[in-house]
Amino acid sequence: MSDMAGLITGDDGRDRCFWHGNLPDYLRYHDEEWGRPVTDDVRLFEKICLEGFQSGLSWLTILRKRENFRAGFDGFDFHKIARYGEKDVERLLGDAGIIRHRGKIEATINNAARAIEMEAEFGSLAAYFWAHEPGPEDRPRVVDLETLRANPTTPVSVKISKDLRKRGWKFVGPTTVYAFMQAMGLVNDHLEGCCCRDEVERLRAALKRPVAS
Repeated sequence: MSDMAGLITGDDGRDRCFWHGNLPDYLRYHDEEWGRPVTDDVRLFEKICLEGFQSGLSWLTILRKRENFRAGFDGFDFHKIARYGEKDVERLLGDAGIIRHRGKIEATINNAARAIEMEAEFGSLAAYFWAHEPGPEDRPRVVDLETLRANPTTPVSVKISKDLRKRGWKFVGPTTVYAFMQAMGLVNDHLEGCCCRDEVERLRAALKRPVAS
């Protein structure tokens, strides 16, 4: 255990955010995915949908079922999902490899149609989401455990959530949206002292932000 709150030391001697618990698959997700900026529309759509499925569950539960979700939902190709009908809903409800929640399955199909509308309006989902990237004035001076625990939502995540719901998206509350922002790199919430924080910051600095077309 590191002396710094919220950090744990791995077998490799490096300090990391605590939440992966040094579980191999969760640690790999922390090191290789979480917080690294994403501009691919399919990955963005997948993540916001899976965050919706996570509601009431742990992300680790979803992560360990992610390949099953990808197989069941055509790789989260929202153009294909938008065409799903009741037979697809029943197929997914019978898939023991995913979370079999009718409301969340139907929300994913609905959100696929909304994603197509957003793509038509902004050119890409990435352009929409990255246009809402928080500025320095919206970010804490220090990213520590106390700050993160005190802020499961932010004014920006509330704003995005309200706009998405106005556009007809479902299962996109402010907590879900903020978790999405953290994972997709719209913010860097690796704790101060985490071995990944500086690398993620370099990736964010080098990123060419997508713009609406």
